[in-house]
Amino acid sequence: MAKGISSVAMVEELGRAGMLGFFGAAGLPFAAVETAVNHLANVGFPCGFNLIHSPHEPDLEAALAQLYIRKGVRLVEASAFLALTLPLVRYRTHGIHRAADGSIIAPNRIIAKISREELAERFFSPPPEKFLRTLIEDGSITAEQAELAGQIPMAQEITAEADSGGHTDNRPAIALFPTIASLATRLELKFGYSVKLRVGLAGGIATPAAAAAAFAMGAAYIMTGSVNQACVESGTSDTVRRMLAETRQADVTMAPAADMFEMGVTVQVLKRGTMFPMRAAKLYEMYRAYDGIESIPAAEREKFEKTFFKATFADIWRDTRTFFLTRDPHQVERAERDEKHRMALVFRWYLGQAAHWAKDGDPSRTIDYQIWCGPAMGAFNEWAAGSFLASPEQRRVATVARNILFGAALMTRANILRYQNVRLPADFRVEPFEDTQIKEYFA
Repeated sequence: MAKGISSVAMVEELGRAGMLGFFGAAGLPFAAVETAVNHLANVGFPCGFNLIHSPHEPDLEAALAQLYIRKGVRLVEASAFLALTLPLVRYRTHGIHRAADGSIIAPNRIIAKISREELAERFFSPPPEKFLRTLIEDGSITAEQAELAGQIPMAQEITAEADSGGHTDNRPAIALFPTIASLATRLELKFGYSVKLRVGLAGGIATPAAAAAAFAMGAAYIMTGSVNQACVESGTSDTVRRMLAETRQADVTMAPAADMFEMGVTVQVLKRGTMFPMRAAKLYEMYRAYDGIESIPAAEREKFEKTFFKATFADIWRDTRTFFLTRDPHQVERAERDEKHRMALVFRWYLGQAAHWAKDGDPSRTIDYQIWCGPAMGAFNEWAAGSFLASPEQRRVATVARNILFGAALMTRANILRYQNVRLPADFRVEPFEDTQIKEYFA
């Protein structure tokens, strides 16, 4: 989860439990990501960092990729990419070499999170030649390294992302996963890779039944998101955790995304207890209708200033301008000659702040909280009802993960018995287990 909601503490907790966690670097200042990288540099267990596609901030995307190279980060999760980019290819190919036995070693691994077949094909294919030529020209790789890069996939692992929180295409898992798995088989044969292409599944997974279904379809691994946000280690507020603990499956909807606002891209968010989805949709409607802030009727502008922003547009632009002068001066230059872009940046201020108000638990802006969430959260709450996991204070990320995996194993075993015509008790149900109970089972 972005903005450090998938926190250092969460990554550490998962790593100590033998699972793989990714730090949610998306949307954070460069310095905050660097601090997290330094903290997790020598933890002694595998972990990764997110690299999100940033079409409006390409310099930041490039800087983060370079940071990961410089700091020796060996695993990144590439998310929200609409196409491959040069920084991503630079990261993947850095340090590529041939071992003494002749095998190709690519130290930097990418796990791509996708929901479209055409993107999966790009990630399962070798790096594009045009990018390799550019990297040769700027001295990032040699011609020999480029030749080696042409024999490896951009990503050996792809996470098929179904109906998840945040950026999502709302794909049904039982349709998406088989398509991507079939593609992996075809491309592995087409390119003659020496490694196996692997497909995991994410989106909608928060219960033992969902995990068992994923593994039954052949998922190499599963990834959870929304349910992790409700755990005590997440980098969000207690208020948000309580709101998530009360969520049902129908309590989510789509709303305009801050990072791709002008493109009309949406994210899945919580709608219960917040007016953010409705207000964000209204802002996008206004963006489509007017050429700039001054074009908005005065009465309408006043309403937005009093209710949405609680400040004048002039004040918001002043603060936004100051922010981008440090983060990306090109945005300011464009906004000062393009009124519509200036309006987009002001509207994006609200979308971006809404996520911070939620993360920080600002009591004065509860109605404006932007909380990324998928229907899996409601499924988990229904399954955990009446157990110790019903309380958000008891939700530790490793405990939740162990329950999902252990429960999936029990359900899989029960299904095998059913296939053999063994009658199970009528009230058979996998309940949440305390960590000590799970450990005793394997003792």
